[in-house]
Amino acid sequence: MSFPPPAFSDIANLEVKSKAPNGVNFNVKGKSSHEGSTTGSIEGKYVNAPAGFTVTQAWTTANVLNTKLEFDNQIANGLKAEVAADFIPSSKNIGAKINLAFKQPNFHGRAFVDLMKGPTANLDAVLGREGFLVGAEAGYDIEKAAITRYAAAVGYSVPQYSAAITASNNLSVFSAAYYHKVNSEVEAGAKATWDSKGSSNVGLEVAGKWRLDPTSFAKAKVNDRGIASLAYNVLLRSGVTVGAGISLDTQKLNESAHKVGTHFEFSG
Repeated sequence: MSFPPPAFSDIANLEVKSKAPNGVNFNVKGKSSHEGSTTGSIEGKYVNAPAGFTVTQAWTTANVLNTKLEFDNQIANGLKAEVAADFIPSSKNIGAKINLAFKQPNFHGRAFVDLMKGPTANLDAVLGREGFLVGAEAGYDIEKAAITRYAAAVGYSVPQYSAAITASNNLSVFSAAYYHKVNSEVEAGAKATWDSKGSSNVGLEVAGKWRLDPTSFAKAKVNDRGIASLAYNVLLRSGVTVGAGISLDTQKLNESAHKVGTHFEFSG
């Protein structure tokens, strides 16, 4: 669903995109935690469409080097395979992962394997037919041959609206969500969550999105704890997008519990 405002940690972000004449895409990202620290990365991506592969390399402000090789529809029709590796020069630590995604008209399955931790695998699959959806996910420790977590969901989705019921945290946390595209300008949704092993209270979130004109839109969200979020996004001109957001604790209006942020995105 696209209607909720972004998480506050995503508001004060900076992103600059460009494309070199040889087809290499560059992306520079910056992110503020609102507490003084800022993280970022510089990324280069090369796409070879005729050969069906993509190479992405990134260097982060945490001094981590990431490399990812993607193959789309090369091994089998509908299968996307990724091999990802990261290297931390200061500690000489190396990470390696294999990610697989297989899509067919009524099936979508994924596998994420961490070769250096365990190894472990996270698996999920969804079956769909005429708008009805059934899915499940599980975590698996390959070395111990044990399932570490599991979840399940059922739903119904059409272009105008969707609804879903999910049981996560080993079927102990239940949530129900509903999304409705009222028209081309207004979207609305709600979500309720209950933890069977925690409080007897049910958490509730309500959100909406309003497209003000072809270049701008506003979002709003409020939950049962009294946290209200507002966001505004506008396309100033081709390649330049600016956003602003605020998060208010309506139960503590006289305290410094509120947050304000901005978002800039440049592409070319």
